[in-house]
Amino acid sequence: MNPIQEYFYRIDEPERSTLLFLRKKILESDPEHITETLSFGLPFFKYKKKMLCYLYYSKKYKQHYVSFYHGDRLDHPLLIQDGRKKFKILLIDMEEDIPVEIILNLTEEIKKHIK
Repeated sequence: MNPIQEYFYRIDEPERSTLLFLRKKILESDPEHITETLSFGLPFFKYKKKMLCYLYYSKKYKQHYVSFYHGDRLDHPLLIQDGRKKFKILLIDMEEDIPVEIILNLTEEIKKHIK
């Protein structure tokens, strides 16, 4: 098992399956240009080898989230800046349907800001 898989398998169900599904959708959205790596112990997604987004858990909100690099350039009502300079986060409510379309649309928007 590689380090990225180990990260996900340390997460309890049903969160693990939800995050693995989201991971799959992000990677499949642009398999030619989006890759993943483990940075700072977290699964990072990169677009053309530059930061795109990552997954993590917020102790403050007690929820997993997707954090978008260049999120400061996005304007979406579900995004939270919470004192971050370059990033905004989208909380993932495990009790609700995952907003996959919103997440993929936000990653497409971020790609426009990656040089």
